[in-house]
Amino acid sequence: MAEIHGLDALLTALNSGETIPGGSPHHAAMHAASQESLRITAELNGRYHSPDEVRALMSELTGRPVAGSFRLFPPFSADFGKNIRFGEDVFVNSGCRFQDQGGIEIGDGSLIGHNAVITTLNHDMVPSRRADMHPARVVIGRGVWFGANVTVLPGVTIGDGAVVGAGAVVTKDVPARAVVVGVPAKQVSTVPDR
Repeated sequence: MAEIHGLDALLTALNSGETIPGGSPHHAAMHAASQESLRITAELNGRYHSPDEVRALMSELTGRPVAGSFRLFPPFSADFGKNIRFGEDVFVNSGCRFQDQGGIEIGDGSLIGHNAVITTLNHDMVPSRRADMHPARVVIGRGVWFGANVTVLPGVTIGDGAVVGAGAVVTKDVPARAVVVGVPAKQVSTVPDR
């Protein structure tokens, strides 16, 4: 993969939560990385790939090796690709969409259900600055389980062992071992010890 001009500086800005102004050099670097992501995910989603080939494509997408225990069922899409970190034994089911510019971390042993959407950017609320983007990392702990069609909003942390029920929209942090459901997601119980 050719080096994307300004990617390291962009990642530093994104990971520090810096606003990315529309039309700025960081915005241009983000667009270039997105084009690379589109190319790689088109290859991933365009035909059958063995699990090893899927891991190789995901390593190319993220710019770092993914664990040999990582599993993904395509199709999959990522707006950016370079700010995703997967732990060991992570499974991502089909139809997931990651907007990862602000950073997505998924802990060891987590299961991400069909059609999950994880978002890490907000546009500015002021109409004249609407092209400006505000990144906020999403952190998913170890052993988390998402049901199908979960949406996670920017800046959310989901604690170890939590369960997010199908169709939930997670707008705020979820404690470890909590079971949350609904729109917006609310805690309804706790994961049992055994």
